[in-house]
Amino acid sequence: MVDNNQIMKPISLEKYGIKNAEVKYQLSSEELQKITVEAGQGKETANGTLAVNTGKFTGRSPQDRFIVKDDYTSERVWWGKTNKPVSPENFDKLEKEVTKYLSGKEIYARDGYVCAEPQYRTNVRTVSEYAWSNLFVFNMFLRPTASELENFDEDWLVLCAPGYLCPDPKAYGIRQGNFSIINFTKKIALIGGSAYTGEIKKGIFSAMNMVLPVEKNVLPMHCSANVGKEGDTAIFFGLSGTGKTTLSADPERKLIGDDEHGWTADNTIFNFEGGCYAKVIDLSEEKEPDIFRAVKPGALLENIVIKEDGQPDYLDSSITQNTRVSYPIYHIDNIQEKLYANNPKNIFFLTCDAFGVLPPVSKLTPGQAAYHFISGYTAKVAGTEAGITEPVPSFSACFGEPFMPLHPTVYGEMLSKKMTEAGVNVWLINTGWSAGPYGVGSRIKLKYTRAMITAILNGELENVDFDQNFIFGLHMPKYCPGVPTEILDPMNTWLKKGEYIGKAIQLAHSFHLNFEKFSGQASEQIMEGGPLIDEHHHLHENL
Repeated sequence: MVDNNQIMKPISLEKYGIKNAEVKYQLSSEELQKITVEAGQGKETANGTLAVNTGKFTGRSPQDRFIVKDDYTSERVWWGKTNKPVSPENFDKLEKEVTKYLSGKEIYARDGYVCAEPQYRTNVRTVSEYAWSNLFVFNMFLRPTASELENFDEDWLVLCAPGYLCPDPKAYGIRQGNFSIINFTKKIALIGGSAYTGEIKKGIFSAMNMVLPVEKNVLPMHCSANVGKEGDTAIFFGLSGTGKTTLSADPERKLIGDDEHGWTADNTIFNFEGGCYAKVIDLSEEKEPDIFRAVKPGALLENIVIKEDGQPDYLDSSITQNTRVSYPIYHIDNIQEKLYANNPKNIFFLTCDAFGVLPPVSKLTPGQAAYHFISGYTAKVAGTEAGITEPVPSFSACFGEPFMPLHPTVYGEMLSKKMTEAGVNVWLINTGWSAGPYGVGSRIKLKYTRAMITAILNGELENVDFDQNFIFGLHMPKYCPGVPTEILDPMNTWLKKGEYIGKAIQLAHSFHLNFEKFSGQASEQIMEGGPLIDEHHHLHENL
């Protein structure tokens, strides 16, 4: 475990335009917690964990995220709904406003880095208005040793001023008073008006999602990863609620990380981060023992209702559904020491298909892998009101669209190339419904999903026969140890086969509609990886 970097060297922020500030540099998590409690900005739970409320914003504000449009970005970025442009002039004006706002205050500076693989290490200096934002950075970024801090030189700067609201947003080319802006030329992430700590984490993740593929030939991935006793690495992609954290926590394997990783040209998989930022809604020791036990002094709970006895009420979503905890990765026992490993063998795309039509496990061709990666499908279960049982398909490109500055096909082509070169198997795992859609069928048992993943990791599906699903073209194993054979082909589980076909065609149609926006830049191999039924409900000739 790294020390808390008690370095007393004075540090000046004058070069950033922050004048006469009282700078608290590299404080320990204990000191940051004490300052937060004394300032009335947080309280301690029964076991001594710091709990804070992030105020108006309890999640990221995607509509207020911008990228500076300049020579570096104008031709590279996939501009649109996700990546909105702001001019360099407006950025400079806002940066000046923020540094003026932070001047004369007691503020907190921390030096850390991202990318655990030494060759790709990226130093980040964070300057924050609040002590607890600084604690979040201590938890989430990698922690340099005292000697590494001696001559620390940052590659990126994060300026975080939740108390600054832009008085005239239109004049600065932004939407409202809060903003999160990435400037790739100045290498600054500028955050104002929101105290939600995820803006810091995702600002730097978005930066890496541009710099690593463009400058280093590294594929950045929104995924979790673990490594087995034989040194084989597994990667888990999946949107919220599909089981990414749950399924990558495996007592037989060491965790590399739970959210952000890079895949290098020489097949190393490395964690970007030094901590975890986990959802804690409905958290219990039975369901998520690792996360539950990680909530201890040093962790930071966000937007959780604390009961009178000082215990967190994980069931209470009255502040937000998006309740969170951040903690340094050493709060988890079973971790990979260096946070990187070689030899990626299996990739899992996790989807919670509430339509109940995708197989619980299927093996993908390179074209299908790229297609499903670019699609990033899961289904949101509709509201709980009586009578509303229709799920809603949800697509997030590369399983992380809000953080991807480049066109999704760039990441898709990189993934295809890497998986082919490394001989990786890619699997689509449906952790959603079987024997009918949400409201009719039932959720696939977690023990079956775990059995499928274990069988794959142990090489037990290498010699089994596969059937092809006639609508999606997916290859379904006919047998899997520990799993009832009848659930492996989803159509078998439906009472009325015609209803299965109708629902499957409906979902296939959603895939096609969603993919239209990528078709101009996707290769023929990727286009052929989609469902075999086209929008006119005709089967493709290649079936």
